[in-house]
Amino acid sequence: MSTTTDTSATSLLRFATAGSVDDGKSTLVGRLLHDSKSVLADQLEAVERASLGRGQDAPDLALLTDGLRAEREQGITIDVAYRYFATPRRRFILADTPGHVQYTRNMVTGASTAELAVVLVDARNGVVEQTRRHAAVAALLRVPHVVLAVNKMDLVDYAEPVFAAIAAEFTTYAASLGITDVLAVPISALAGDNVVEPSPHMDWYAGPTLLEHLETVPVGTDPSAEPARFPVQYVIRPQTEEHPDYRGYAGQLASGVLRVGDQITVLPTGHTTTVTGIDVLGRATDIAWAPQSITVRLADDLDVSRGDLLATGPAPTPTKDIEATVSHLNERPLRTGDKVLLKHTTRTVRALVKDISYRIDITAPISEGGLEQRTAPQGLNVNDIGHVTLRTAEPLALDSYTDNRRTGSFLLIDPADGTTLTAGMTGEAFPTAGADRRDS
Repeated sequence: MSTTTDTSATSLLRFATAGSVDDGKSTLVGRLLHDSKSVLADQLEAVERASLGRGQDAPDLALLTDGLRAEREQGITIDVAYRYFATPRRRFILADTPGHVQYTRNMVTGASTAELAVVLVDARNGVVEQTRRHAAVAALLRVPHVVLAVNKMDLVDYAEPVFAAIAAEFTTYAASLGITDVLAVPISALAGDNVVEPSPHMDWYAGPTLLEHLETVPVGTDPSAEPARFPVQYVIRPQTEEHPDYRGYAGQLASGVLRVGDQITVLPTGHTTTVTGIDVLGRATDIAWAPQSITVRLADDLDVSRGDLLATGPAPTPTKDIEATVSHLNERPLRTGDKVLLKHTTRTVRALVKDISYRIDITAPISEGGLEQRTAPQGLNVNDIGHVTLRTAEPLALDSYTDNRRTGSFLLIDPADGTTLTAGMTGEAFPTAGADRRDS
């Protein structure tokens, strides 16, 4: 059941890539796919033809990921591109996220389910403001593993001191954000150094290649170590001759392990009952674990509907007052007094933005912690990260995002047209984003 140290072919790693414009991120992803033999022949032929049409002698591997016409014309990544590939040791889902500051919000989307983030930097430029922003987003989303890929080492003569200085600066900044698992890898995506195969030019580096680390980094968590959380998506009542009294609650187990006989609490009502049956793919079973899709049957005939949460162990206390760290995703600013819809798991309720306490400025010097709180009298603009207080029309049962990424997160939605405004995480985002609040 535990997948904590599973590196078999059946294990799956979801990871995201991020880097500033022209750091070579699309080339890195293309190189990773190409050298791991994950590119189909017709795809490679199309890239070769496109590269020749642009006057290039060798295939431009960046074209394997930059699929939009605008991306190819401008040479930048705009939207999140998902790539699926596998090696004999592991399967991968890669979210290639944009590097331009204008599309930082897309990284939030791509990294929201990632277990590892690859942050790319140009060895000639080192850690820049956008590098900090990407590290901050990874910390905000509680991505457990981060890889610093120092690219274009061939353009700095594969110099170890250059790599060491960049790795030290980034690691210090990541630690200030609460990121503890950072691996720095010196690479050249264009030449293929340390991407899939070890580099003959950097014998001073004794660590793993990028792919080797992706294949061996621990993935997942042990579901038995977490309390069960089951958001009800659908109530099943066939009322047929075969099943006249059947009542089941269908959905996806968000975390933990659920067993027949477990006592559960129905939230937000607080009623307690016992699990009498679990069905998986139409067959009865005694146990289920996240992220399986299941149907649960209960001992008592309670009023349970879509949006309710079945919980074991210490259950979150339902509340109408929510404090959260948010990343604003929409061009329309988020302001105090805005009326929004809040979507938490399968439940959507009306909510009011009572207060925007501050926005987080990540451009402060690393010696000062790299983070500052600033007042936000004009609200939060697109790509801003801030702290808000919300008041909901109905109580919600949210875990702390630090404890549970699935049940501690939510979305704010525009009630007028249904567009997503903001991604929210309950609680404080960073350990050092606190004391010093300054004017914008």
